[in-house]
Formats: sequence, structure tokens, C-alpha cells
Amino acid sequence: MGYAHDYAAAIMQRGRVPMAPADFVPNWSDGPRKAKYYPGVDSLPLPVAGYPADASLDRAFDGGAGAADPATGEGAFDLTSLSGMLLDSYGLTGRRLGVQANTDLSALPFYPLANWSRGSASGGGLYPVSVYWVSGPSGPVTPGVHYYSTRHHTMQRLLTGDVSGEVRESLGGYGADTDQYLVLGIKYWQNSFKYNSFSFHAVSMDLGAAVQTWRMWAGARGLSIEPAMWFDEARLQRLLGVQGEEEGVFAVVPLKWAGARGGSTQSQSQTQTQTQTPSPAGPGAGSVSVQLRDVERSREVFTFDALLKMQEATSARATERPAPGALTPAATPPADPDLPVAALPAARPMPADVRTVLRRRRSSFGRFDASRPVTGEQLAACLAASTAGSRLGGDTGTGPDGDGVRLTKLYAFVNHVEGVEPGAYEYDPDARELRLVKAGRPGEFLQRNYFLSNYNLEQAGAVLVPTIRTSAVLDAVGDRGYRLVNATIGAVAQSVYTASSALELGCGVALGFDNVSYIEELGLDATGEAPLLIMMIGNERPAPADFRYEIA
Repeated sequence: MGYAHDYAAAIMQRGRVPMAPADFVPNWSDGPRKAKYYPGVDSLPLPVAGYPADASLDRAFDGGAGAADPATGEGAFDLTSLSGMLLDSYGLTGRRLGVQANTDLSALPFYPLANWSRGSASGGGLYPVSVYWVSGPSGPVTPGVHYYSTRHHTMQRLLTGDVSGEVRESLGGYGADTDQYLVLGIKYWQNSFKYNSFSFHAVSMDLGAAVQTWRMWAGARGLSIEPAMWFDEARLQRLLGVQGEEEGVFAVVPLKWAGARGGSTQSQSQTQTQTQTPSPAGPGAGSVSVQLRDVERSREVFTFDALLKMQEATSARATERPAPGALTPAATPPADPDLPVAALPAARPMPADVRTVLRRRRSSFGRFDASRPVTGEQLAACLAASTAGSRLGGDTGTGPDGDGVRLTKLYAFVNHVEGVEPGAYEYDPDARELRLVKAGRPGEFLQRNYFLSNYNLEQAGAVLVPTIRTSAVLDAVGDRGYRLVNATIGAVAQSVYTASSALELGCGVALGFDNVSYIEELGLDATGEAPLLIMMIGNERPAPADFRYEIA
């Protein structure tokens, strides 16, 4: 067994055995920026895209969160759709100034500490995912490597010249025939300054949340997002000019581009500029790399042994893409047919467009109000969204077609839902019904095993808990499977967040709970299922104290 097994065990136990360094305290005044900073680079402003009337969340989920347009058989990106997807997922679209129960409330009114909202969720609101656009000759701009600047909604040019062949070759022939790619890196210090050793667990979920936002956005427009998670990571780190101990490369998304001639027919350009110079050659190394480096705000940057070991372990065999069916032994166990059934009504439709619900998405932070129960239709819609979100597609082996494997299972602790008695239930996604695991009000258990003070879990209508057989996934595909495990859970969380927004429900996601207590409460020892986060849904108190920043 590799190191990822040890790390996964430590995560499960951290509610009882703190992870090292247990005495670490963040230096908030010396924290990093929430994005990389490349001074003096050329920037390409991106268009602010419109959105089609039929781009509903229902269509995104019904199409498998990434299906091609059934009218044409396939869709293709252009600069406008790429811009819209990036803006609605990771761009700054609003400011959070509502009175709520989170611990950062006192800082919100001060502009230098402003909490900007985005469509995707992020652990601690830290947003460590770096989005790079590698564009070849088929694109609308001079070929090169660009970094998406979230604060400015611009593409910042890091390298000039066609290096799309480097990305294509790093994928080993996998993916669409294209010369346009989104490459997702994670700069660890943007998260580890706060979460230290725990940060790898959090950032790999952030990756899943970002990719799932893209899949919903694209699926609603008849476009396809199929992430690759197995590729030559070292080669792409060289291309991007980043060090593995500082930034991991977690996913590559090939983009089918409008008017493209096919990536495999494009030769690599030898155009040289001041941002493109020869790099040290190695096995499989390209001849060019980004020479620019982002400027770190923090005066002191720490490293953490567990984080370094997880980067090393999960990148060591990054080119060994699992064979079809490799994840079958790690599939979630079926619903227990002997448990009492609690029927659910049909899921409430979600016709709102994806852009609207993404911009409305937020964490509830103590606003739940049990006096207004969640309806059965709303609960059914959130449960169905969770199932759709667990199908990441691409080379993850979890897509909706072919021999895709279902890795996640969902449990629901019901507090206040119309037509459903309080209790702990498992969800059967095929029958779309609940099966009673333990009767009785779960509020006391939920609150006792939650570590923070920003939520009253008993006031939530329901607390949803996705589980995954982490050890079985690692046994099946190796340590890199840890990234897949957490990306899948992050995608589930983003789906429930977005569905809750469409259903006009509050939602909150948290990782600060006693995982072992949930295993014991739900009887998961025998199956090896690991509960990795909790998702609270419910109605919020009326007339919230929000500041209307947009009209100030």
C-alpha cells in the first residue's frame, strides 16, 4: 500500500487524533493572494458572454452534466463560450456582505479583506485552482499559454508559440482531437497557509467542484467537458514552469473548438519570444517552458511533510491510465433491500438557467430555519443532483455511459422534511427512494459531532452525506486515485450547492466533523465506505440582513 492509504486513514481519524502539525496557527497577516500574480504580462480581456434561454440546470443534469447537443450530435467552444464558462465558475461575480454565523464576519465590511463570491465552491473560500489555457493554431488568439486572471477576467499571456503538442503528447493520445486545452493546477500554499497538512484533502475537492461547474455549464449548452486526470504531470509542470512541491497539475480538459482542423495535424510552432526559451531536456521533455514566475505575497512560505508526500505519491505513476473496468471492484455497494422503504415524490423541476443559479449560490452559515420544512420534491431533486454530480466522465471511469462505475453512495439525515419521518436513510438512486437505516431525530448526533460554531445542524431540513470506498479506489488504481476520490466528492458537493440554489434552498458544506462517528452511526465498517463531507440543506430565515453592494 502507498502513502495515500496512510493519509486517508489520518483524515478519517483527525476528529480524534489531530494531524501534525497540531500546534500550527495561520499567520493571517502574511497570507497569500487568492490567485497567482504575474507582473508586467500582456493581458487579453475576455468578452462577457450572454446565455441562451434553454440553458437550464435540468438540461445540464438530464444530459449527464456534459452531454453533446442532441440536435447536432456535438457542440464546440469558441472564445465567447470559454469566457462565459470561466466567468460563471471561477470569476468574481459578487461580494458577500450578509450577516451570518461564520467566523470571518468581522472582516467582511473592509474592502482589502472582501469576500468575493464565485460560482464554484471552495474549502474555506480560498480558491487555489489555477486555470491555464493552452491554445494552438485553431484558436482565436496567437498560440501560446495563458493564465486566467480571475480578478480581471482576462487571459494573461505567459508564453507565445504553439505548444499544444506538448499537452497532447502528455495525454498519451487520450481525448478529443484538438489543439485547445484547459490545464488545471493547484498552488498549494494558497490553501496550506491555513489548513497545513489537511490542505491536500481540501484542494483535491476544490478541483472536483470546479470541473463539475464546467460540466453543468457546458452540458446546459450542448458542450462537452471530459477531464483527464492521468497524464504526464512532470512534463506539464515543466511546460508551465512550476515546481511539483509548490503546484500540482491535477486535470487536463481538451476542448472541441469551433472551426478546428484537428489537433493531431498541427505541428508545434518554433516561434520564440522573451517568454519562451529552451528548458533543460529530460525524458519526454519538451523544448520550451514558461519562464515567468508568479510573485508570492507571503514573506514566509512553509512546507508540510504530508502535503509533499501526497504530491509525490499521487504524481509518481501519473501516466498509467487505468484500464476500462479497473474501478469495478471499488464500486459502491447496492442499496440494502431489507431496509424499510420511504417513498419520495418526483423531484422538483429546476428550469432556472445555470448562470443565474451559480451567481446565487452561497453558503448558508447559520441561517437555517426549521420552522419551514423542506418539501419532499426539493429533497428528491437534491438527491438526484448528487447522483448526477458523481459522474465526472473523462478518463475517471465514472461517466454515465459504457462501463462507468458508480463510486459514491448518499445518506440523508432527515430533520425537517415534509412527508419523511426523521431518521438516517440511505438513498437508492435507481429506485429514487430512501431506505431507513436508523429511526429517530438525528439533530443531537449531528451537532455533537460537528466541530465548528457556524451552523446549527438540527435546524437544517436534512444533512446529506456522500460516501466513497477510498481504500478500494486506491487498491484499484494506485495512489493517484486519491485525487479521483476527492474530485468526485467535490463534484457531488458542487451539484448539491447548485441544485439548492435553483430550488431556493439554503445550503452549506463542511468537512469539520467526526468521520468515525458517522461510520459507526450508519454501520459502514463492513463496506469500507468513507464519509468525507456533509451537505446541509434547508430553508433560511426570512428577511436576511444582506448589504446590496451592487446598488451602493
